[in-house]
Amino acid sequence: MNKLTYFIDRGFNEYEPLMDYHSGKVGIDEMYARQLCTYLIANGIQYELTSNEMQENEEMLIVKQIGPNENYGDEANYRGRGIFIEFRKPNERGRKLTEIRSANHYDVIRYLLKDIVDIPGYGPMFTTSTEIDEDRGCYVVYVRGMNEPE
Repeated sequence: MNKLTYFIDRGFNEYEPLMDYHSGKVGIDEMYARQLCTYLIANGIQYELTSNEMQENEEMLIVKQIGPNENYGDEANYRGRGIFIEFRKPNERGRKLTEIRSANHYDVIRYLLKDIVDIPGYGPMFTTSTEIDEDRGCYVVYVRGMNEPE
């Protein structure tokens, strides 16, 4: 894998390049982590992943534009501070439960792959969706309690 490109699906078989990453710019582990996120936040806009494709050595993520990103009052900017994962509850207006710092993107991948994650201080919870917030420089895992309805 040499390149990862996000494309916005504009409908009628039209795709607009949004951003791309080359293997020299980011590691393979980050490219894989990005592919596991169901949502992308970039430039204040929320996008939903609709297709994850490959062609030779290029990975392509097709996203649809949802609209302006909903900001939560307790959001932190992690740019330049390392690799972070936030755990939030969407059914409680995005309340942040906790955050963890990861040594690398492979550790992040472990959380992004799971249907149930063990959140420090809270225990096991169901994953409802995952996100990479390009604006704040972090991953977000949205969760619900084990006994909460879907």
